[in-house]
Amino acid sequence: MVLILGVSAGAGGARALLTHSDQPHMPPVDRIHVPRRAGGSVAESVLTAIHRMRTAAAARDEYISGTAVTCRDESQADAIRAAAGRADFVIVDEPLAQLRYLRYSGLLPATDSVLLYDPGRSGLTITHADCRAETILAGTRSTALSGDGYDALLRSRLARSGVRTDAHASREHRESLSRKRVVTAADADTGDRTVLTRSDLAALCEAGLRHSASFARLLIEETGAKPGALVLLGGCTRNPSLRTDLARLIDLPIVYDPEPEYVSARGAVLLCARPSARLRMPCRGASVGVPPPRGHRKLLAAVAVTATLGGTVVGLLSNTAPSARSPEPGTAPSTAHFIDGAPHWKPN
Repeated sequence: MVLILGVSAGAGGARALLTHSDQPHMPPVDRIHVPRRAGGSVAESVLTAIHRMRTAAAARDEYISGTAVTCRDESQADAIRAAAGRADFVIVDEPLAQLRYLRYSGLLPATDSVLLYDPGRSGLTITHADCRAETILAGTRSTALSGDGYDALLRSRLARSGVRTDAHASREHRESLSRKRVVTAADADTGDRTVLTRSDLAALCEAGLRHSASFARLLIEETGAKPGALVLLGGCTRNPSLRTDLARLIDLPIVYDPEPEYVSARGAVLLCARPSARLRMPCRGASVGVPPPRGHRKLLAAVAVTATLGGTVVGLLSNTAPSARSPEPGTAPSTAHFIDGAPHWKPN
């Protein structure tokens, strides 16, 4: 059987899976998550993931016939191309890959359009997509609503309870609450502990979810087309409370894959396996970056300020070194130098 490597690029790093071209919905042959290192770039994570997966496949005497990488926008794609130099992979539009996999897996409803809701680490992206023509009707993005922002709010909440945590620990607590109703957070220095519940996390996310619902309603108004479902993507949507609240706020049927963070990579496999497949998704409507409704701008400002304050509190309480700084999203890194088949990076 033909083996295809699908990779999804995100602000938090890269996810890659190796699977048979006709079985993207099945447990993969191999998979990897390469987090974005402090001071590193998305492109670095993508190329590292590709190298590690190809090395592991070669050690098993497996041949990868093609590799596809999903990107959110052209600036992200350009940064990855620049870092790779001569790329031996194809780049595909992320929404197109998501739609293809949802249709293949039978999750895509028989409807003219859907809303793709993706709360990523660096920001929320909502795309109103035409399912039949595979075009973008409208889209918007908010950096005020992000996984990093929610993590900062969670660390601030813990700090008020006397427990200091770093960014990695707060993210683990948030992800744990997707599987458990209660987690215990501990201060590594003092040993102090406090309990966090799903209700605590829901309260922190409430304003952001309400604002995202206003985004979704605005996109529907802009296009004049009622979507048939709300598709939840990305690891943040593993939280059942978030799914329940969004279903109530946006009032659309929910489409949810059990592994929402791998939908893009699985779709990349499908597109790469078909040489004649269209890899770009045209936009015919409102452009990305639509402003929120006038009545909700104060709420957006409040959410952004709260997230910023959370980050400030963490900066004062965390033991993270001041030099550990991530570059702005989309920043192109130095071109990778390959030694013995592995990418090596110059300091930024």
